[in-house]
Amino acid sequence: MALSVLKDIRKVLSGLNADAIRGLAAQDVTVGLVASSEATLRRMEDFLAPPSIGSLARSQALRGVHRVDGSARHYDFVLCEPGRPIPPNGYHFEVGGPESSRNDSLIPLIVSENPKIELALAKTFPSFRHAVAGRIIGRVARENAWFCIVTALPNVVPNLLELPWAVGEFATDTAFLTMNQIRMALILAAAHGRPVGYREQKGEIVGIVAGAFGWRAIARELVGKIPLGGGLIPKAAVGFAGTYVVGLGLDKLNRTGSRLSKEERRDAYVDAFAKSKDVVRELAPHAHESKRTSASL
Repeated sequence: MALSVLKDIRKVLSGLNADAIRGLAAQDVTVGLVASSEATLRRMEDFLAPPSIGSLARSQALRGVHRVDGSARHYDFVLCEPGRPIPPNGYHFEVGGPESSRNDSLIPLIVSENPKIELALAKTFPSFRHAVAGRIIGRVARENAWFCIVTALPNVVPNLLELPWAVGEFATDTAFLTMNQIRMALILAAAHGRPVGYREQKGEIVGIVAGAFGWRAIARELVGKIPLGGGLIPKAAVGFAGTYVVGLGLDKLNRTGSRLSKEERRDAYVDAFAKSKDVVRELAPHAHESKRTSASL
């Protein structure tokens, strides 16, 4: 079984397009600022690129940030101070006092409403990386949970818009889950502004492949300790939780250069399994609907 998984992984590594990931991260991000004073402009710039990131990173981040003079339509998004009209791509920015704490919710809101530039946002503005990484990890974990569900149901034709590869490309579910985690490693590296490629992420890829069986063993051990119900849920929960914890480890490695400790990893599995219960129960009805649709074709 292990040999077939490794053969599958090697066979489809070429299907991961590192160039495409690099291209998404390299997109220019343009931000417009609508402000009545220089002081407000500085606050907006500090929100996007805090001085704590360093002068060089700050100057690079602010290259595409400009005061709006005329139409705001050609900006990816616009920050507007109170009292100014907000364009369709605009966001209300509090300028001071206790109300400015509301700006903390702006980053996840901007990221969620601009998915086409999420990698570029994270690469350009370091303060956006936490929100972007969280979305990436959650999305890939859901993909792997969905894969576990549909492969457990006979006669299901998965929606290729929801899964990055056709199920038929893989002899085992472990191969698919591992490949999707490798894809996540490349995407997270791009989000953190690191060079992206198989050589550049060699250490992460080796770690993912080496752990492809270990994390499943730990996850199965925890399945018996956390009430998840029967049927498809335990298998999909393993796929979700294992991928989620791999993502957290990759995120920490990109941020700090260190890996999750054994204790952090085990705690993360417990938390991930708690999340997986609701996620899998949300996805399972859609899989059964796909099965009924497939049977009627």
